[in-house]
Amino acid sequence: MSRTGISRKSGWGRATGLAKGLMLGAVMVVIAACSPVYRNHGYVPSDEELALIEVGKDNRDTVAATLGRPSGEGLLNDVGWFYVQSRWKHSGALEPKEIDRQVVSITFTEAGIVENVERFGLEDGKVVAISRRVTTSNIKGVGFLKQLLGNIGRLRADQFID
Repeated sequence: MSRTGISRKSGWGRATGLAKGLMLGAVMVVIAACSPVYRNHGYVPSDEELALIEVGKDNRDTVAATLGRPSGEGLLNDVGWFYVQSRWKHSGALEPKEIDRQVVSITFTEAGIVENVERFGLEDGKVVAISRRVTTSNIKGVGFLKQLLGNIGRLRADQFID
């Protein structure tokens, strides 16, 4: 004790205090790294905006003016527009998990008039893997001449007799 009656910490006391502070800081960093981060992707019109679209009356141009152009359109016949929004949860080093998905589908007649407006969620169906189809130039690496001449020798005499 000093003359004033207040004790001073020894060097050992300061070292343990520093170790406790570093340990507390490390624990806080680990907790902060494991806290979830949410990310939103895409755009889906609200119910109020969808109420402005009249089935049988509006066309592609009026829908585009009211809601904006979609992120996806029908690929095969171009009769549908698809607005897609998803919410992902990222937790530390774990794989991101999709926790919500909304899809708004607006289909059109051949004349371009709105035929149907539907909203789907993640709970309404299965998760569909998107695949890309690519047409190959030849079948299993077989060239044109091999395809053309490949049946020679496979012909039987009874195939020519009626």
